[in-house]
Amino acid sequence: MRIRPATVADLPLLQEIEVAGGEAFRTVGMGEIADHAPPPLDVLDSYRLAGHAWVTDDGTGRPVAYLIHDDVDGAAHIEQLTVHPSAAHRRLGSALIDHLAAHATGTSGLTLTTFAEVPWNAPYYARLGFRTLTEAELTDGLREIRRAEAAHGLDAWPRVCMRREV
Repeated sequence: MRIRPATVADLPLLQEIEVAGGEAFRTVGMGEIADHAPPPLDVLDSYRLAGHAWVTDDGTGRPVAYLIHDDVDGAAHIEQLTVHPSAAHRRLGSALIDHLAAHATGTSGLTLTTFAEVPWNAPYYARLGFRTLTEAELTDGLREIRRAEAAHGLDAWPRVCMRREV
């Protein structure tokens, strides 16, 4: 397993990973989430240009997992973490998070928003050291992210903000 910055050539493959990974949501009655379009290439490229897009490749250079993040209120905020189903259960997601944590020096920690009751979402992140934030602990940036998620219909299922110290 090798973690490296995403390249321009990787970006369409990240979209493929997102579509394939999203299919799992159908198994828990969340077909609308599975049907969401992957991030557009220009959005993925903006993460790449900012140095905020990381991939794990399969040893041949082909990405099988990716993580993109933003800087939100002093924290490295994981915007998206997806592992292709063909590469699941190899600890690639946790490796990407650990990689981000190692490179997130000078931040106040890692944050993310996720579905509270989906097994590979909040329960998974809790096993990796994230904790659910209370409403009082939310920063202005996290509140804005939650508002945008609600506007996109993601609040049809319970969601939480989570944090891990670095």
